[in-house]
Amino acid sequence: MIERLGAPLVEPIFDELAIVGVGLIGSSIARAARRRNAARRIVVADHSVAVLERAKALGLGDVVTDDPARAVRNADCVILCVPVGAYAAVGRVIAPALRPGTIVSDVGSVKSAVISALEAALPGHARLAPAHPVAGTEQSGPDAGFASLFVNRWCILTPPEGADEQAVTKVRAFWEALGSHVEIMGAAHHDLVLAITSHVPHLIAYNIVGTAADLEEVTRSEVIKFSAGGFRDFTRIAASDPTMWRDVFLYNRDAVLEMLGRFSEDLTALQRMIRRGDGDGLFALFTRTRTIRLGIVAEGQETAQPDFGRRAAETDEPVT
Repeated sequence: MIERLGAPLVEPIFDELAIVGVGLIGSSIARAARRRNAARRIVVADHSVAVLERAKALGLGDVVTDDPARAVRNADCVILCVPVGAYAAVGRVIAPALRPGTIVSDVGSVKSAVISALEAALPGHARLAPAHPVAGTEQSGPDAGFASLFVNRWCILTPPEGADEQAVTKVRAFWEALGSHVEIMGAAHHDLVLAITSHVPHLIAYNIVGTAADLEEVTRSEVIKFSAGGFRDFTRIAASDPTMWRDVFLYNRDAVLEMLGRFSEDLTALQRMIRRGDGDGLFALFTRTRTIRLGIVAEGQETAQPDFGRRAAETDEPVT
């Protein structure tokens, strides 16, 4: 059973929150911030007319606009929820409209490249406090969001050198209000950690599903019809947003390539075990990896349910 958000905050953390990009994460932030009263006023912006129509229908913002500059004009906090490849362009658009002292944060799963792009684009009077909520599903779009997405999940803050401490403190308080556990780490270390825990697994999933689809000896209908649980799990990951993940690999290439190198070495060792009939080696590896899985469940970052607990999340109440 997924944990629910607590009672609304007595005092909002932000007077006006601007969310640029209303996909899964952006819409979930809007829902959760509304549920917890974490912002007095919420403004959402997106370039897609269809997305904006759904955002209006769902009541995600007090103001809904296709103009990011208008969205941030009176905000004391801006959260960028766009693909990381768009950060520089969006940063340049909103820069002239930012009030002195406005906090600019984000949700990107790459941090070193994000910080470089935003530091170059934003005015000196903006306060940069990057964040990465380690939460999500393979679904996308404003209808995919739900208020409890961040509950009991980690949000990593990666403040750049010289970051305003008060801004970081407020961003931390915001994510904690949405139900997240918060940790602070350096951007380069974040990128390395996420390369192995998120980025490379996604790359492997994309590759395995692509390989299965390309097999000449196996028809696509057979791949779909006889998919066992393991392959189905890979297809779930491989259904994630293509634009977002394209940018992740392009903008975190160094860390991803380093982890892919280590993975290739371990895969070669595994091939050697199978070729040599090394049952003891295989059993030891599988025992170790099983322990890691059990540890993730024990930490509350996953459930033992075969559907990863997402069926419970789908019952989250809609925004009212």
